[in-house]
Amino acid sequence: MEHRTYKVGIIGATGMVGQRFITLLATHPWFRPEALLASGRSAGKTYREAVGEKWAMDAPIPAYAENMIVLDAEKDAEKLTGKVDFVFCAVNMKKDEIKALEERYAKLEIPVVSNNSAHRGTKDVPMIIPEINPEHLEIIAAQKKRLGTKHGFIAVKSNCSLQSYVPLLHPLMKYGVKSAAVCTYQAISGAGKTFATMPEIVDNVIPFIGGEEEKSEREPLKIWGKIQGDGIADASAPRITAQCLRVPVTDGHTAAVFVSFERKPSKEEVIAAWKNYAGEPQRLALPSAPKQFLHYSEEDNRPQPKLDRMTENGMAVFAGRLREDTLFDYKFIGFSHNTLRGAAGGAVLLAELLAAKGYFD
Repeated sequence: MEHRTYKVGIIGATGMVGQRFITLLATHPWFRPEALLASGRSAGKTYREAVGEKWAMDAPIPAYAENMIVLDAEKDAEKLTGKVDFVFCAVNMKKDEIKALEERYAKLEIPVVSNNSAHRGTKDVPMIIPEINPEHLEIIAAQKKRLGTKHGFIAVKSNCSLQSYVPLLHPLMKYGVKSAAVCTYQAISGAGKTFATMPEIVDNVIPFIGGEEEKSEREPLKIWGKIQGDGIADASAPRITAQCLRVPVTDGHTAAVFVSFERKPSKEEVIAAWKNYAGEPQRLALPSAPKQFLHYSEEDNRPQPKLDRMTENGMAVFAGRLREDTLFDYKFIGFSHNTLRGAAGGAVLLAELLAAKGYFD
């Protein structure tokens, strides 16, 4: 579909997710980066100088970004007014500082598509997995009223750990998902690290990721919630319990999922529900949308991060090993690329959805 070009700012451009944004937007058909912003430490330097040895992507820094002068995310916010159509935000700051920063941009009439967790609990901020709850964008009208803005708002994507199992549970909700237990095995890029910067992960598993288990249990209920008045009311079910482990994998979060239903589907029905599921991004043929959102592998040893993370440019979600369970109805393995589907790619897809629906116009 033909689209006008949108000018974009990237806040937190030097971090791991910021770097992903830089690479993804190098060839994007709709979005053109006009401003790169980071902390005061990086401000005034060229992007190449600011990112220096921290560049962690496989491809080199895209030519367009190398000599762009990095702005100060806090001091230079006003400079972006009228210069960009919206900003991506992926910063490493304290939660209340991020909240204030994102609201400031929104109040400057600059829409914010955020990768941060700060506003995920804010009642009138939609937290979107584009294939699952695009209708939550309608709450933006109430948010603009609260902020007193015509154009500015905040929309967030959910935590990266959720992307490996929530999309797989979603098409099964029609069978009444009662409860789910999930263990996630999360890649080091989720911590903004590489093997060089996280030597303690080699030959190791770290059984704690701060805040991750709470997010994994709570955020799905907002995604499956309903707009009520001027906020999103969480769903009351299913009950989810989670444990999250950091494992020695560069990219890709794996989930071991156990699930029980009100009306237990057959194994064939589960696989068919996955294979036939498509969402708004597929219907609108958004540029970053995977053609097939959910993939199922019949092989016992799949999905694997090394083999499957780049499926559909890292934007698909993978399932495997579906089988009956002794405690729950079924168990299966889920998988998604944490910095593509789970972070920058998911935010780019959310921005495409917002653009297609006219929210940046």
